[in-house]
Amino acid sequence: MAGLAPAPVVLVAHGSADPRAARTTEALTRAVAAARPGLLVRASYLDHGPPRPGAILAELEAAGHRRAVLVPLLLTAAYHGRVDIPGVVEAAREAGLRMPVRTAEVLGPTARGIDPLLLAGLLRRLTEAVDPASPDDTVGVARLRDSGVDGVVLAAAGTRDAAARDTVAQVAEALGHETGLPTRVGYASAAPPTAGTAVGALREAGARRVAVATYFLAPGRLCAAALTSARAAGAVALAAPLGDAPELVRLVLGRVDAALAGDSR
Repeated sequence: MAGLAPAPVVLVAHGSADPRAARTTEALTRAVAAARPGLLVRASYLDHGPPRPGAILAELEAAGHRRAVLVPLLLTAAYHGRVDIPGVVEAAREAGLRMPVRTAEVLGPTARGIDPLLLAGLLRRLTEAVDPASPDDTVGVARLRDSGVDGVVLAAAGTRDAAARDTVAQVAEALGHETGLPTRVGYASAAPPTAGTAVGALREAGARRVAVATYFLAPGRLCAAALTSARAAGAVALAAPLGDAPELVRLVLGRVDAALAGDSR
């Protein structure tokens, strides 16, 4: 599917006042481009600084590109996915954009379910956290269990959108099934329980070594709040955000290919 079209790709992140978030998004952008030589990949942000996706689309059209693919760097189809992303394209059209734009689906669960690459990326970051001294790139359930971890909290940003929270719960359930460990969801804001409360609940149920899988793409205020809460409650390992994990790179490219094949919004 790599040869469908040389359409440039615009990654759209939420954005954050934390400068590490933009650096992480840029690292993912470079990794996606490196994984598919010849593909032009640009990063953009809905908030907290340029470049905005509409400006990138206008630049691409002015440079002679005939179409583009917009990939939301979002893990749920909450407000930003349902309203802000379509609004970006609509605003660009109103500003004079004529180039066709395909919008890919979010990186989290869709109507077709959870992409195995998302779970693999979460497991990679989780196993890296519980065994940071490992000399190789081996990731997987065996390494996680060897560490003695007996409970997992999936720490997410939080949303008032019940349907979006359901998709986070689906990821936690799938991760629990993959690891064979009791797994709970904890949020940074907008909905209970907090990540710390989720860690506490697992400990009360008998878990002694609870690790946190971080359901964030990049560092930021909400990610820090969730992890701080979990650490205070006794979590023994805190995974890094997904960032430029190899599995996430492949997931982004899969969304690009699906969009170009017509399986998009």
